[in-house]
Amino acid sequence: MRFFLLFSLLAIAAACSKKPDERVADRPAGPITLVIHGGAGTIKRENMTPEREQAYHAALQQALDSGYTVLERGGKSLDAVIAAIKVMENSPLFNAGKGAVFNSEGKNELDASIMDGSNLMAGAVAGVTTIKNPITAAYAVMTKSEHVMMIGDGAEKFAREQNLEIVDPSYFFDSLRYKQWLKTKEAEADREAALIDPYTKDKKFGTVGAVALDQYGNIAAGTSTGGMTNKKYGRVGDAPIIGAGTYADNASCGVSATGWGEFFIRLAVAHDIASLVKYTDLSLQEAADSVVMKKVPRLGGDGGIIALDRLGNISMTFNTAGMYRGYIQKKGEGKTFIYKD
Repeated sequence: MRFFLLFSLLAIAAACSKKPDERVADRPAGPITLVIHGGAGTIKRENMTPEREQAYHAALQQALDSGYTVLERGGKSLDAVIAAIKVMENSPLFNAGKGAVFNSEGKNELDASIMDGSNLMAGAVAGVTTIKNPITAAYAVMTKSEHVMMIGDGAEKFAREQNLEIVDPSYFFDSLRYKQWLKTKEAEADREAALIDPYTKDKKFGTVGAVALDQYGNIAAGTSTGGMTNKKYGRVGDAPIIGAGTYADNASCGVSATGWGEFFIRLAVAHDIASLVKYTDLSLQEAADSVVMKKVPRLGGDGGIIALDRLGNISMTFNTAGMYRGYIQKKGEGKTFIYKD
C-alpha cells in the first residue's frame, strides 16, 4: 500500500512538473477544424445591403468548404490554409489578392505569411505586385528557400522561379477600390477616409486569414492582405510578420490577425496569445481576450484574431463592430458570421 501511494504521488508530481506545452502535447488532438476571417472593422447591418451580406456569407462558406475538403480527405493543415485563403484572395470582396486596396502611388501591394505549427517553419512575402496568390508565394519561401521573408522584386523573381502564377498588375484592379483611393487622395490628411470600405461604406480592416488543425494533430496558420488604403510607399503591416499577424505552434495554438497593423506589430499579438496559452493557465479564449480586448485598445489600436488550439478549441475575438469570420468542424456544418451579435 505504501509503495502504491508513493508511486501515485511521484506520478502526480511528474505530471505537474511538466511545462504547459508538454501537457498539451500529451493530450489527443481534437477534431479536424478550420477557422477563417476576412477582415474586422465597423461593419454594421445598416450599412450592408441584403445582397452584399449574402455575397460575403457565400464567399466565406466557399473558403470554409475548400479548406475543409482538404482536411476531410486526409490533407495537411498547411494545404487547407492555402486552399481557404486562395478563395478569399480570388474574391474582390476582401482586401487581399483580387480585392487589394491601392497604396499612395496607386498600386496594389500585397503581403502574406504562413506558418507550420509542427516545426515552427514559416514563410512570408511583402510588397509584391504580380503574384496572383501571395499565400502560395509565402509557402514557397518556407519550403523552397532557406529564408523566412522575401520582399518586392526579389520575392517576385523567386515566385517566377518556382513557377507560381504571375499576373499583370492590372489583374488586381477593382473599380470600387480605385474610387475609394481617389476619394482618399482628395482628403489625404484624413486617416479615417483610408479605412472606409467601398463595399460596406464603413470603417474596415480587410485582411484574410485561416487556421487549421488536421487529423495528424498539426496546426497551421496563414494571413494575406492588400494593406491599408493610401499606405505610404514601402509600408508593411502585421500580416506578413511572423509573431505579429501570424503564428502557429502545436504546443499552444495557431493565430491569424486582422486590424491596425502598426499596433499588432508593436504588441506581437499572434505570438503573445500563443505564449499566454503555452506558459500560463489561461484558456485560448482568455488569452485572446487578454490581448485583443485589453492590450490592443490600451495602445489605441483595434482589430481582431482567429485562433485554434490542438484540442480543437476556437476563438474568434475582435474589439470592433464586426469581423467576417467562420469555422467548420464537421462536413456540411460550417458557420459564418459578420456582426458582433
